[in-house]
Amino acid sequence: MDLGTSPIANNFLKEDQLSQMEPFYPLHAYVCEDCFLVQLDEVVSPTDLFTEYAYFSSYSDTWLRHAKTYADMVIDRFALGSHSRVVEIASNDGYLLQFFVARGIPVLGIEPAANVANAAIAKGIPTVIRFFGEEMAQQLVAQGTKADLIVGNNVLAHVPKLNDFVRGLKALLGPRGVITMEFPHLMRLMEEGQFDTIYHEHFSYFSFTTVGRILGAHGLTIFDVEELPTHGGSLRVYVRHAGDTAKTVADRVTELREREDRAGFTHLKQYLSFGERVTENKRRILDFLIRAKQDGKTIAGYGAPAKGNTLLNYCGIRSDFIDYTVDRSPHKQGYFTPGTHIPIYGPEKVKETRPDYLFILPWNLKEEVMEQMSYIRDWGGKFVVPIPNMEVL
Repeated sequence: MDLGTSPIANNFLKEDQLSQMEPFYPLHAYVCEDCFLVQLDEVVSPTDLFTEYAYFSSYSDTWLRHAKTYADMVIDRFALGSHSRVVEIASNDGYLLQFFVARGIPVLGIEPAANVANAAIAKGIPTVIRFFGEEMAQQLVAQGTKADLIVGNNVLAHVPKLNDFVRGLKALLGPRGVITMEFPHLMRLMEEGQFDTIYHEHFSYFSFTTVGRILGAHGLTIFDVEELPTHGGSLRVYVRHAGDTAKTVADRVTELREREDRAGFTHLKQYLSFGERVTENKRRILDFLIRAKQDGKTIAGYGAPAKGNTLLNYCGIRSDFIDYTVDRSPHKQGYFTPGTHIPIYGPEKVKETRPDYLFILPWNLKEEVMEQMSYIRDWGGKFVVPIPNMEVL
């Protein structure tokens, strides 16, 4: 999939930077013809991407509810308590670990972005500011840390050195411990044309079959899987040491692997046809925007997510189409979107300007956004959802 060139999706700009040179990088997704892992070229250093990070998980109510539901479930399912230790990799601002702390369970967060890690530390959540890999895992083990539960929510795609990362998981996991990893499901991404999920911070894109191969190569076994609605369709895999046969492999593991095979995800042809659907949806999005502007309509955006910046840059959507966008995070307000230079305000801007359309960039949160911004109906405003298919609601 060739999405042209794009800036780093979370590199928001201040006004005095708008006239300066802005780096753009190739955004091309490739597939391995042997294992069917989809990856980008590593054209940007992970240190440049993650040392200072604009995304704070706690600004999404939907995501916080998802995190609390998960914490309650996993505590009960695996009988976690004060005797247990939970480690989250890419723990962000403590959005998840706070729910374990509230239940009296010892936790440790690992987060490379100092600005968001410090937000977690301020909440009283122990957090190490560092990239995770085998070396760090071995150091934690040498200090006496073994995890009963390792959590990785939307981190696996961000890892440039997958084998080193998985070796770290293996080393840190206690003998009877469990790993849960959540990540966007490649099958859903491709079936629904979710091209905006592709950006430089996401080095890899996983089918269930491929992630099982990666884990299996390092002595880890998936024993259960859930299909989730988050991020347009994600998987949550439950992983154990290969030798921990007390945790039997659920039927849905085999069922999903067979379903992917029937859908063509173990055949190269399936991957090579993806670009055609993406191009067609780009035309539909631009056709709507052109017609709306020709009719004299005003359009504002909602959100400034990384995926939105892929969409804006790939489609060439700038302030000639979208006047501005709004975001709940104060860490983005007052900035401009990378590449397209659309100004970002607080949500109150929408009431001030009363746009005809609100273009939802985090389309995976459309229900939350439409509920939060329902008042645009008062002046006849409508919502625009660009993915999986362009629609006006």
